[in-house]
Amino acid sequence: MENKSYEKVEIILNEKISEGIYKMDVKGEFKAKVGQFYMVKCFEDGTMLPRPISICDMEDNKLTFLYAVVGKGTKIMSEKKVGDNIEILGPLGNGFPIDEYKGKKVALVAGGIGIAPMLYLAKKLEADVDLYAGFRDEIYFTEEFKEFTKNTYIATNTGSVGHKGFITEIIKDDYDVIYCCGPNPMMNSVKNLGFDIPVYVSLESRMGCGIGACLACSCKTKNGMKRICKEGPVFEVKEVNF
Repeated sequence: MENKSYEKVEIILNEKISEGIYKMDVKGEFKAKVGQFYMVKCFEDGTMLPRPISICDMEDNKLTFLYAVVGKGTKIMSEKKVGDNIEILGPLGNGFPIDEYKGKKVALVAGGIGIAPMLYLAKKLEADVDLYAGFRDEIYFTEEFKEFTKNTYIATNTGSVGHKGFITEIIKDDYDVIYCCGPNPMMNSVKNLGFDIPVYVSLESRMGCGIGACLACSCKTKNGMKRICKEGPVFEVKEVNF
């Protein structure tokens, strides 16, 4: 087991950017791989589990989280003020492999809040990058990618912006690698496209510890049960049984 412990960090930004979607910056000294995550504690209630939150961005002694309010824990997180402290444990997980794709054609495929880990990835990739982002209706956070991507393709279920339908319906078959994060049905649809290239998916799960001890985040793979927090959260899509 890794010798990690929670540390207190100060919030320097916590703002609503869309309905139910918040961006939080905390200050400190951080070093992590793209695709890793932190366990976040922002409440005194010892009966509540910490929340795994992916690294959205990291720069200038600042760590950014992008998160959706989906329950009591993230509701409390959204109510935190600048100057408040939260506790974080990490970085955790394996992260995305990127070195072997320098100079290649890359697609980032995000569904909803799955766009969160894609920004830091886009910044670190030395490649020709396109972003595919799917939303139910209102889009958010896509402007931050313009400096780091060549093209942005949007799909919404309602057709309010971009393609009407699912983002997986418009992914081109001319990339060297795909990185994907979002709802499991979306990532399974990417798998079912059958492209003969590496496809890496970042899985999400409720977690108890974040370090592989409690097994709460285990998922089925071709090679047996794997812990999302330890062997993941990034897997090759061909390994995963959705």
